[in-house]
Amino acid sequence: MRAVQEHPPSAKAPKPSSPAARPSSGARSATPAPSAGRIVLDDAAIRRALTRIAHEIVERNERSDQLYLVAIPNGGVPLARQLAENLKQIAGVDLPVGILDTTLYRDDLSRRGERPALRRTEMPSAVDDKIVVLVDDVANTGRTVRAAMDALMDFGRPRGVQVVALVDRGHRELPIRIDFVGKNIPTQKSERVVLQGRAGDLEPPLEVRIESANANDRGGRAEA
Repeated sequence: MRAVQEHPPSAKAPKPSSPAARPSSGARSATPAPSAGRIVLDDAAIRRALTRIAHEIVERNERSDQLYLVAIPNGGVPLARQLAENLKQIAGVDLPVGILDTTLYRDDLSRRGERPALRRTEMPSAVDDKIVVLVDDVANTGRTVRAAMDALMDFGRPRGVQVVALVDRGHRELPIRIDFVGKNIPTQKSERVVLQGRAGDLEPPLEVRIESANANDRGGRAEA
């Protein structure tokens, strides 16, 4: 009797793998969050720049006690306060620090379709016969500095006006000179240069970022 050889059951052809799952027509693809921009000055670099500027101010002005620091809000406020502290350490002078809103003095006020938000103005005294040092975070077209000079005349007749900008990005439209610059940073007109704290406010530690025009407003002033 012949042995019957059993054959294993024929292997079934493997099923083709199913295509990768695709999102349903109603599902939305994730949209990447807007870039937070690149940091061009961190807190340490800002402090070094303000220390250097304070030394330059003392070298240029023989009577440091005649200086009057005036901040352009919002970004100029923490910078002016840090400059006052630096000048106190370097020259031993305790200088007044004012805050001067330029909104109502801007030459583009009539072009705006809505009433602009006003910032606070705090001037502890008149500026008569003082050397006023305007402090801004970003210099751009020069229109904000010009507006600040106009606003300043409501508080007296200063002996002179000097201008500090932490960042000068160029693109000047008016013949405004910045006397003391933290850093010159070439930019595209479509970019924004923003001074901010890491929490999105203006509390230290501070940093300066360059953002694309469509980035979210992160608390900095639109510089001009």
